[in-house]
Amino acid sequence: QLQLVESGGGLVQPGGSLRLSCAASGFTLGYYAAGWFRQAPGKEREAVACLSSHGGSTNYADSVKGRFTIIRDNAKNTVYLQMNSLKVDDTAVYYCAVGSYYYKPCPSPSRYDYWGQGTQVTVSS
Repeated sequence: QLQLVESGGGLVQPGGSLRLSCAASGFTLGYYAAGWFRQAPGKEREAVACLSSHGGSTNYADSVKGRFTIIRDNAKNTVYLQMNSLKVDDTAVYYCAVGSYYYKPCPSPSRYDYWGQGTQVTVSS
């Protein structure tokens, strides 16, 4: 059974860091492009970062450039999102997704085939 399971969300103060994990099972993650998205209450789901199928290319939303890093670990069949210098505006449910497409800017959510269940990130003092 193909599955993506996210973890690592939580409550953090502004300026803090979190690392989100997206563990894949039932398929080889390295064969797919991957992306991290987020959705805040009342807002549309937006791309945060994306990664090509062999990990050679990455792209980021302007709002997170220089603060977030998307990383693939093929040995662990996992994609990570390292988030540093977190801001209150980063508060959202974060989702990982995999699909067949990678381009710049990151593909829209409709271009991804499989999704995780989401993990809540709350940045607050």
